[in-house]
Amino acid sequence: MPTGLDLEEGKEGGSWLGISRRGKLAALTNYLDARQNPDAQGRGSLVSKYLMDNLDSFAYLRKVSSEAHSYNGFNLLTADFRTNEDTLCYYGNKGSSEPIHLKAAGIYGLSNSLLETPWRKLQHGKRLFTGVVNKTLSPDGLVQELLHILNNEELNTPDPAQERQGEGFSKAILRALSAVCVRSPGYGTRTNTVILIDREGNVSFTERNMLNCDLTQWSTNSFHFKLQE
Repeated sequence: MPTGLDLEEGKEGGSWLGISRRGKLAALTNYLDARQNPDAQGRGSLVSKYLMDNLDSFAYLRKVSSEAHSYNGFNLLTADFRTNEDTLCYYGNKGSSEPIHLKAAGIYGLSNSLLETPWRKLQHGKRLFTGVVNKTLSPDGLVQELLHILNNEELNTPDPAQERQGEGFSKAILRALSAVCVRSPGYGTRTNTVILIDREGNVSFTERNMLNCDLTQWSTNSFHFKLQE
């Protein structure tokens, strides 16, 4: 089940987040960089290909790393929830040449830099997320609290680390990008997605979408299914 299809001409069909009934999950973020190659391959295909591929999460990222030069900057998380021990792996083509297994339990943060780069917005988001998951909530209550975090418009500026990486962008754009939920003229957050998976393999997939590019109009849909054995 992918969220958000890439509709850019010549790069249609990709996504930035998806999960399959086989227990494969992938999530993609772009890497903040003003220098973009207009002829690069569409990064959204990296998610859809993993969901359909038979490679495990780490092997798939090894394959992707060998083709990394074909894409503009990206971060890709791949997970597999079918095995006795869940696996989560990460690769960013602006960082190490090799993917890594994320074996340590805990909370990881990923924005538009490398994994765990301590941008102020990322640290702010992690604090909010930690506060929510430490509460005793029903699944529906947890979803609502997480959607509330994803719509946090608080600006986290100044942030020298984000500004250094974003050299070439205007101050107004970098200021807007410092929020968890981005709001700026002609650009911003238009989809929120929360995926919950319990110990029995039950998946809850909730997505909130802006309608007609209108901040006052939103539609929320939820889907539920069980992972295949």
